[in-house]
Amino acid sequence: MLADHFATDRLSFPQDRSSFSSFVSNEDKMEEECGVFGMWAPEGATDAAEELYRGLLALQHRGQESAGITIGANSCLHTQKGSGLISQVFDEHSLGAMDGHLGIGHVRYSTAGGTGVGNAQPLQGKSKLGDLAVAHNGTLVNAGVLRSLLEDGGALFRTETDSEVLLAMIARRAAEGLEGAVAEAMSAVKGSYALVMAAGDKLLGARDPHGIRPLVLGRREDRWYLATESCALAAVGAETVRDLEPGEVILIDADGPRSIVQDLANERATCVFEYIYFARPDSRIDGISVMNSRLAMGRELAREWKVQADLVCGVPDSGVPAALGFSRESGVPYGLGFIKNHYVGRTFIHPDQAMRERAVSVKLSVMAEEVEGKRVLLIDDSIVRGTTSRRLVNLMREAGAKEVLFGVVSPPVQSPCYFGIDTPVAEDLIAHKMDIEAICNVLGADELAYLSLEGLKRALGKGDGFCLGCLTGTYPIPPHRLRA
Repeated sequence: MLADHFATDRLSFPQDRSSFSSFVSNEDKMEEECGVFGMWAPEGATDAAEELYRGLLALQHRGQESAGITIGANSCLHTQKGSGLISQVFDEHSLGAMDGHLGIGHVRYSTAGGTGVGNAQPLQGKSKLGDLAVAHNGTLVNAGVLRSLLEDGGALFRTETDSEVLLAMIARRAAEGLEGAVAEAMSAVKGSYALVMAAGDKLLGARDPHGIRPLVLGRREDRWYLATESCALAAVGAETVRDLEPGEVILIDADGPRSIVQDLANERATCVFEYIYFARPDSRIDGISVMNSRLAMGRELAREWKVQADLVCGVPDSGVPAALGFSRESGVPYGLGFIKNHYVGRTFIHPDQAMRERAVSVKLSVMAEEVEGKRVLLIDDSIVRGTTSRRLVNLMREAGAKEVLFGVVSPPVQSPCYFGIDTPVAEDLIAHKMDIEAICNVLGADELAYLSLEGLKRALGKGDGFCLGCLTGTYPIPPHRLRA
């Protein structure tokens, strides 16, 4: 049971996050994606809600704005969702009231549609196929065009999300059966998506034709699971079976999982930032260990950048494995330079830029005893706007560091993302308008180095199969075709 978890203290956030979101900072990071989780058990099981809760807890790092669970029993679906963390939306009582043998769940960071609870997922509706519910990670870049066409045909929408467009398209083709309706919808949409769907007594998963967003299949005895990351499978005691292939749709029912054959797959282009930043280090995506890839990124940077330093420190959390890799390769001692306050959430936007930058110190504090009088090398996963990186350098200097060097284990982020990552427009990306020397001056660092694109590919163990659009400006779907 979950009594021990719910007995602990939990953070208190405003329940109306639609107003809260208007003064929450986007921070200086590639913002998180959503997380989806689905499970199917034989009829008679009643603990689907508890399983979904545990899986979503493991995916909480991917979205903190809202959370929701849909439970299925006797071919009927019931959805509960709300604003905030999964532990704020659900408690032991609410989960205990949701008996069922299958379901889907979602944790959200909004990239399309507002942050209000009305746009929280899963989204549920009725059709000739019966009750349907969908939870979606990614962005349908032609959702506006499809929404307009559906509205011209009389469709009504209750949310601003592109996920509802997908649900409406499936319902519209209900006469073709579930498999045909899903196949037809997938052939029409463009962009990135990994989705889980509950339809009567069936669980369905789908991955976009380029595999930009991850989705993995797991199993525990006679139970089957679908999850954005493999760490969520481990949270429910399931083993990873395999990653879904690009363009694959998988249907799970009493006969077990079966792949729906479609001629949709294109060249694989998994988002490279899943490995650099988004995914939990204990996950594997498309057969690649996230932890090992981050260690390797640090090693590759150390091979490319022969720098003298007394101490190497990782910027929590995703910079820490890379800093360990750098230390092991270079021989520079690893130190605990920062302590992170995990109970803050996102920093608030203050009236001016200086106050926004000082808010970083609420989340991170420096271990002065570790860095005082030393030449300190900071390792971070990326630099987007540069505002947070500048504040980190200043914090180190204020704590007494003799020199501050800055290493980045991704190439410069020069272009926006069109596939669901909340990146600024190109003009707001510091690497779009400045060279490395100028960026170093803005940060106030003594030296700055980025990992090369070739080094990143070596760290990942292969040179292709990734979406590198934000790093190179070359996308798996050219921008001029995105809304065609």
